[in-house]
Amino acid sequence: MSENDRLDGWIDARAAAERLGVKPATLYAYVSRGVLRRRHAADGRRSLFDAAQVEELARRGRPRRPPGSGELAIESAITALGPDRPYYRGRDVLALAGDAAFEDVATWLWTSRETNAHPWRAHADGVARAVAAQSGLPADLLPLDRLQLIVTALATADPLRHHLDPEGVVVTGRALSAGLVEALPASRPSAREGRLAERLWDRLCPHAPEPGLLRAFEAAMILLADHELAASTVAARVAASVRADPYAVVASGLGVASGPLHGGASYGAERLLAEVADPASAGRVLGERLRGGERVPGFGHAVYKAGDGRATALLDLVRAAAPDDDRVAAADAVLDEAARRRLPAPNVDFALAALGAVAGLVPGAGEAIFAVARTAGWLAHALEEYGRGGPLRPRAVYTGPPLPSA
Repeated sequence: MSENDRLDGWIDARAAAERLGVKPATLYAYVSRGVLRRRHAADGRRSLFDAAQVEELARRGRPRRPPGSGELAIESAITALGPDRPYYRGRDVLALAGDAAFEDVATWLWTSRETNAHPWRAHADGVARAVAAQSGLPADLLPLDRLQLIVTALATADPLRHHLDPEGVVVTGRALSAGLVEALPASRPSAREGRLAERLWDRLCPHAPEPGLLRAFEAAMILLADHELAASTVAARVAASVRADPYAVVASGLGVASGPLHGGASYGAERLLAEVADPASAGRVLGERLRGGERVPGFGHAVYKAGDGRATALLDLVRAAAPDDDRVAAADAVLDEAARRRLPAPNVDFALAALGAVAGLVPGAGEAIFAVARTAGWLAHALEEYGRGGPLRPRAVYTGPPLPSA
């Protein structure tokens, strides 16, 4: 390093890493999080770090574990991820899924109040616009694709959508969530009253709900209401950080959730189960997928390496509701075959697909359950961002050609 670099108060990556006791890659993670400043040396090839910042960080102690590849660290009081399950503001989601109402869980995420005391009603003119906007769509369009159109139409009918105070956002959240459900085509006659889970069931299932399966259905919504900084939630927070309204926040989340590695993952698991006509065919279906080099959807989780407790809880509810159902037997056969082949443990997407198969839900219902449920989480994170000072602006770690000298 040149004498000028030392006099200017900048040190190279090796010196900075040695002073902090970290690997060079960690330095760049600190840069991306705004913990350290970096500039290029005069030769354009080396990175230099602010020596005073490095020294202060060394005295203070390194920040929490730096994000791994593809991770972004944001402080939040909403959801913590435990070894096999999330906790919503400190409450175990598996306990909530046992008997809570979805509306109460959403209220807890939004306000830290344990119960919901307000009706969840959509704006009638918004629902009418959303229904009209779907008039030219194919009848077999998946529900998640419809929801991306519905949320935009709902927004056009809400003149108060730009009120971003906490109470205003909560009021919007209740109406928005109800509107997403009520604007979907009905699979059976449905009243506009009742719990949101009951209303969503009537959009996604042509059969009247049995109590046990309806409980599993609402439990699925609770289990999926939030999951810390999943990709769609990051998109929702970025939108909220620039003061996009709640409808735009949900539209951002829906766009990302449609990806097959996120909210759309349940559709892949749904199709897998549909191929298993009976328990005896589970080995063939999984074997063909694996021989073709395909990923088996519904198994493994990026966070819960030892197993997804949400999947276990939901599958238990489905089995209890319909112990003799042939679709339960098919799902269990897939699980047995996956264990025999040493695949990772099932995740909540597989359990959601099993629920859909047993209940006779329409194709793509799992994605719709995810989207409506996760709207609660997206808006909880939006509320945090609305209370902060400025936009989320991640920084890139530049790896391109050297810049020309100034």
